[in-house]
Amino acid sequence: MNAERLIGVSRHALAGSTEALEVLTEAWQAQALARAIGHHLATGGPAELRGEARELCEASGRGCGRPDQPGLTEGGIRARRLSGVPDVRAALGALAALLGEVGIALVAVACDTDEEGLYWQCMEAIDAADESGDRVGAMLRRLMTQERDRERERERHPDWGGALERRWVRERDGAADSPVGPL
Repeated sequence: MNAERLIGVSRHALAGSTEALEVLTEAWQAQALARAIGHHLATGGPAELRGEARELCEASGRGCGRPDQPGLTEGGIRARRLSGVPDVRAALGALAALLGEVGIALVAVACDTDEEGLYWQCMEAIDAADESGDRVGAMLRRLMTQERDRERERERHPDWGGALERRWVRERDGAADSPVGPL
């Protein structure tokens, strides 16, 4: 299943969560999905995002529940169904929204509980969602900056269009060290 669809499933599941454990489980599911998307982008995504994608893997890995966690074992870890990230920018935007919603839901659970252990689990999960969201935001900013730079380059050199596009595709695909040839 592609990233955007999995994120949509996660957002729907989070919205339907009514119990504290369900919310916590969906927070862990979201972190596992963030980690899977980060891994996918770190290993095969645009070259300019690979460093931040590795950081997302690390940050989201700290926010995942254990695989034997109650709630995760029943339906499994949703992120394992990730088949690809066809639209990186759209997927990252949707992931940022999901992580924000996770943070809000966790705050509500933390404020509503009298159980100290649950409270601290929520605090840790809020921190993890926030850190993962920061990494996703950094990747989105990098994409927007590069798109803006490419547009400026096109405006300065409209007759170079095809050569610039070929160079950008090679850079995006990780072949930045290959000979580019004259522009």
